[in-house]
Amino acid sequence: MDKFETITGVAAPLPLINVDTDMIIPKQFLKTIKRSGLGVNLFDEMRYGDDGEELPDFVLNRPAYRNAQILVAGENFGCGSSREHAPWALLDFGIRAVIAPSFADIFHNNCFKNGILPIVLPQDQVDALMDDARKGENARITVDLENQTVTTTDGTSYPFEVDAFKKHCLLNGLDDIGLTMEKAPAIETYESRLGQDRPWV
Repeated sequence: MDKFETITGVAAPLPLINVDTDMIIPKQFLKTIKRSGLGVNLFDEMRYGDDGEELPDFVLNRPAYRNAQILVAGENFGCGSSREHAPWALLDFGIRAVIAPSFADIFHNNCFKNGILPIVLPQDQVDALMDDARKGENARITVDLENQTVTTTDGTSYPFEVDAFKKHCLLNGLDDIGLTMEKAPAIETYESRLGQDRPWV
């Protein structure tokens, strides 16, 4: 998992509430167990028409937001089923941080496990960031995980809270496997001792 430290980039405004995981990645794309290749189907039903052509009015289809790394959204983002494919699709598209007034719990946790930082801010601050994001390529929002701040184009900073353990994991690029591998020396010592104490096991 890539480390998350500081990101300065374009933020895409998605002023919708209750964006569920089926909107993020529709059920027909859940057959794969690969984390890559899902970005093209992110928000599939909003991005494409029945003929498969891009809908030019959808935010991620606009030239200014095709390389967005930050998503500013409405409350209760990521509600619905607990599909881990939702953060996979966001990450594969290039989204590293999502800012919203609230998140569904399971989606919130899945983001951290996949290298995405979900940031909860008060509605008025999200509204200000949404306005900033509407400036397109002329706006660069900075997300600083170490200092726990989101900074707008004009230099206004908003502090955010994040669980200390989850912050540690993101800063060091540690998913569940990475956390286990940190304990590799202790595991090897235990296995070696176990082999001596219980050679029949």
